Amino acid sequence: ACSVPVSEIITVEETDIHSRHYGRGKWQKMEKPFAFTVHCVKRARRHRWRGAQGTFCSSRPKHLLVFINPFGGKGQGKRIYERKVAPLFTLASITTEIIVTERANQAKESLYEINIDKYDGIVCVGGDGMFSEVLHGLIGRTQRNAGVDQNQPRAALVPSPLRIGIIPAGSTDCVCFSTVGTNDAETSALHIIVGDSLPMDVSSVHHNSTLLRYSVSLLGYGFYGDVIKDSEKKRWMGLIRYDFSGLKTFLSHHCYEGTVSFLPARHTVGSPRDRKPCRAGCFVCRQSKQQLEEEQKRSLYGLENTEEMEEWKVVCGKFLAINATNMSCACPRSPQGLSPAAHLGDGSSDLILIRKCSRFNFLRFLVRHTNQYDQFDFAFVEVYRVRKFQFVSKHVEDEDSDLKERGKTRFGQICSDHPPCCCSVSNSSWNCDGEVLSSSAIEVRVHCQLVRLFARGIEENPKEESQS
Repeated sequence: ACSVPVSEIITVEETDIHSRHYGRGKWQKMEKPFAFTVHCVKRARRHRWRGAQGTFCSSRPKHLLVFINPFGGKGQGKRIYERKVAPLFTLASITTEIIVTERANQAKESLYEINIDKYDGIVCVGGDGMFSEVLHGLIGRTQRNAGVDQNQPRAALVPSPLRIGIIPAGSTDCVCFSTVGTNDAETSALHIIVGDSLPMDVSSVHHNSTLLRYSVSLLGYGFYGDVIKDSEKKRWMGLIRYDFSGLKTFLSHHCYEGTVSFLPARHTVGSPRDRKPCRAGCFVCRQSKQQLEEEQKRSLYGLENTEEMEEWKVVCGKFLAINATNMSCACPRSPQGLSPAAHLGDGSSDLILIRKCSRFNFLRFLVRHTNQYDQFDFAFVEVYRVRKFQFVSKHVEDEDSDLKERGKTRFGQICSDHPPCCCSVSNSSWNCDGEVLSSSAIEVRVHCQLVRLFARGIEENPKEESQS
């Protein structure tokens, strides 16, 4: 880092660096960079002054594609953008093309059709659902251009060169809150303006070699799956439907029997219970990615076991909830989130298994999401950091006859010994970032740092650091 007194600047001019800049002893490629050269005064010997110059590089966006959801959250997306964001973009000389969506999946479909090469980034104004649309459109477009089959569970997905900016205007804004630390629209706009770049993991969810969806925050079966499925039937209630469905699901207290198979993330530096949250400039994310890349290189050259021979762990039983989080899933109601130490770019997901327990104990577990206590400190809760996992319920209701027969052979009849137990319902649904998945049997794989956001991670508060 270097500084130049404003009073000693001679002139400033834009610089053409042909998409490269020099730093740390080597040429590095940047994301559509902008550079400027500062000509200033340099002091020499015997009180002599000489002219000097320094070139500063920035990847700040100049032209953005903006999608606005006018219906999400409280329907304030357009108003928030016009009052809080647009004036800042104008001040920063950022030009925009705005699309106000009129129906679901319009943003996703648009990203498949339009020429996105002329933009420096994509901005979505809305909630987590709007971000998910843009995410699916951008990843899908990138894979199509690269000739990658998204339906192949083991396909190596290609990262998109464009960053995504989130202007929060939804009901929970979980992704924004977990990556910035607040759901304040002006803060997010400033992160976009200064050109921040934050890599983030994405999980692909497959069933029978068919891509169902991508997930960046929560995959939830059981409790959270039942909540989202029930709330979809009550959209007429508005945002209160989530509270109503949550209470109804808690009182029904259903548990589900099945098998979870997972591949532990041995490349990661941290663990789900180390109380080291992901923060700006995260060491865990950097180190974990480097170790994952080294592991993949060794596997490529046959120095270690291949993927087929890796040691999978299997957990069977009755579960009230099965959650997988790629991030903390923090929000204003749950400042610590579902997994406080989950990391955004370490190539892993935190798999949380809540086994069958009493309604009172489950309530104790849920309450801990709102306070500072360790929510994994229960005998009925297990948490693992994983690279991949699969789930098959005991009662498989899929059309695939082979999968159904295998399920019958492996598991037999459910709850035959204890008919009156809470397993009265055979299958739950998966909640994938707020959307209901049609199949309960899924295969999930984490793709390390597949997308980038206009963010830098949650910054440490100096006052909090001094107190700790």
